[in-house]
Amino acid sequence: MSTITPLIPRQPVPDLAVQTVGGPLWRLADQKPEHFTLITFYRGLHCPVCARYLADLESKLDDFAQRGVSVIAISSDTEERAVQAKERWALPRLTIGWGLDLDAARRWGLYLSAGHGKTTAGIEEPALFSEPGLFLVRPDGTLYFATVQTMPFARPSFGEILQSIDFVIARNYPARGEIAE
Repeated sequence: MSTITPLIPRQPVPDLAVQTVGGPLWRLADQKPEHFTLITFYRGLHCPVCARYLADLESKLDDFAQRGVSVIAISSDTEERAVQAKERWALPRLTIGWGLDLDAARRWGLYLSAGHGKTTAGIEEPALFSEPGLFLVRPDGTLYFATVQTMPFARPSFGEILQSIDFVIARNYPARGEIAE
């Protein structure tokens, strides 16, 4: 398995392609939003925190679209588990990607965890899965914003992200954290 790679703002992000629930193969390289692609990596069906987080994202899809932001949520779950998440969590409009390769997750700087049985949702954790991350990628494939976590808790608020996008667009605010050495 590859090592975790921190991504650097203003630099190209790794290739990313995943199958989607009820849809075609989704490829980051094919995305052409006006401003950003928002990629939310979530833990999987076993995660009750993810259910609430993605329900909030679903409720704000129109707000992101109005700002020229395309949105996807991705996990390393199997197709069956991704379909269950989409249905159980009532996410009819949110594009759900599944089958994230764990080496790809590490290239995106995501942390990995080992399963520890059933969660409070009563669902078995996979043997290995990726922890959450959220990325805003510019149409040219460079990183604008990233946050990765080691736990399911205390994720960035989608409401605050929307406010920040308004600020960024209005002021043509540059990506920060670009100094890698």
